[in-house]
Amino acid sequence: MTHPHDVVVVGAGLAGLVTTAELLRAGRRVLLLDAEPPAGLGGQAWWSFGGLFLVDSPEQRRLGVRDSAELALADWLGSAAFADDGSDRWGRAWAEAFVEFAAGGMRSWLHGQGVRWFPLVQWAERGGYLADGHGNSVPRFHVTWGTGPAVLEPFVRTLLDGHRDGLVEVRFRHRVTALTTTDGRVTGVRGDVLAPDRAARGVPSSRAVLRPFEVAAPAVVVATGGIGAAHDLVRATWPVAAGPLPARLLSGVPDHVDGSGIAAARAAGAHVAHAGRMWHYPEGVAHHSPVWTAHGIRILPGPSSLWLDADGRRLPAPLFPGFDSLGTLTHLTSHGHDHSWFVLDRTILGKELALSGSEQNPDLTGRDLRLLLQRVRAGAVGPVEAFAQRSPEFVTATTPAGLAAGMNALTGTDRIDPDALAATIAARDAQVATGLGKDLQVVATATARRYVVDRAVRVAPPHRLLDPEHGPLYAVRLSVLTRKTLGGLATDLEGRVLRPDGEVLPGLWAVGEAAGFGGGGVHGHRALEGTFLGGCLFTGRTAGRALAAG
Repeated sequence: MTHPHDVVVVGAGLAGLVTTAELLRAGRRVLLLDAEPPAGLGGQAWWSFGGLFLVDSPEQRRLGVRDSAELALADWLGSAAFADDGSDRWGRAWAEAFVEFAAGGMRSWLHGQGVRWFPLVQWAERGGYLADGHGNSVPRFHVTWGTGPAVLEPFVRTLLDGHRDGLVEVRFRHRVTALTTTDGRVTGVRGDVLAPDRAARGVPSSRAVLRPFEVAAPAVVVATGGIGAAHDLVRATWPVAAGPLPARLLSGVPDHVDGSGIAAARAAGAHVAHAGRMWHYPEGVAHHSPVWTAHGIRILPGPSSLWLDADGRRLPAPLFPGFDSLGTLTHLTSHGHDHSWFVLDRTILGKELALSGSEQNPDLTGRDLRLLLQRVRAGAVGPVEAFAQRSPEFVTATTPAGLAAGMNALTGTDRIDPDALAATIAARDAQVATGLGKDLQVVATATARRYVVDRAVRVAPPHRLLDPEHGPLYAVRLSVLTRKTLGGLATDLEGRVLRPDGEVLPGLWAVGEAAGFGGGGVHGHRALEGTFLGGCLFTGRTAGRALAAG
């Protein structure tokens, strides 16, 4: 049978666009399906900070950072803690291949397409454990100049060129609900054509159905993302041993990120590996101007704020800001806490708090050097200051007693004892005043300032929180923010989806978060921060090239 399309790609996020771009460059005919309106092209990647995990890059070397593929892989394996029973075979294989790519061809591949990076490499997820444990040993978080939209640019450009040349057809408002199979092979998709909707990017769109549709093709690629917006599904698959997720969850992804593509593939015979592995953030703040349902923003903190649980107690070492988000989350959920707090002052707010995402970083997204200079001046960067002023999640006071009163008023409880809060802050301040100290967070903060980038733009000089010159005090209520699915459709090293028996399910491929960013779980139990966009790029590139060569 002759088909009008060589491949059907389901999902117009970054992974789907990269897969499509590789197929178009090889002259293949592609049908790209997406349930959202045209404004949503690019999916979650458009909203991202644009951070990429690169290893031994020119940007690192210019800053004196000594990195290597060997060190990066050791960090990855220390964080992933892959099982030895064979269940992580493909995840580990993808991890080894991705680190090699991040240390080799990824930068030159993107650079050749016009992508550039902010020269100050950031240090995400330090870990704070022993040498073979979780975390990045060195800074590897390369923020794209132009953030997430700039990562998308070359692939959107290739899509438009392919459309001009008649190689690609894009059908928005086409929601795939099932994969069709013939004699054990995936041979197409079926679903619903949704009513036209002019919803802006990220805004929930209508699910009114106009009619069914069905498309046949020799190959189908699932690129529909994870489950982050399906809170009931997130709770149902969250590990019981980690304690229940709170009743109130924020979403770090738009409403359409609901796991539907994974479910359709499973129904067609695909193996979903490690469904209970997820990466959600405990540093979420409700968006003061929400775009999607329960819209939250993640705070990217420096290391100086005190992190307290819902009862006002400091979290144990090394659960400091910016060290181990998933470890912090499981600590909170296992102890029954539905929120936590950052306690800081005006100086730390201005130097250390950043907000994740393209919209919250207009200087980097807009490639605006004038705005960028604000990051090295005193005071908070604009969006952070706006949150502090407009969001009820930020409480401010001149004394610990006043701060405790504001924190209790926000939650409608009396869980924060003002005397205990004052004692906690005073004990921390006494450690800072020594100039040395035994407090591991104080020591780690001082160590962070040895890195030139942290000293310049990310870590405040050591000082007492109760020093009036640095006041007033702030407390920020933090909620759980759903984000990444670490498990997913099991795939081999070409991106072909596997059945539960480990054999290839013919005709089906998976990329991006739907594939657990490769192999059904490239990150194992815990990811190195800054690797998610890279996983979309790598899986899309790999599967697209394999399909094009087939």
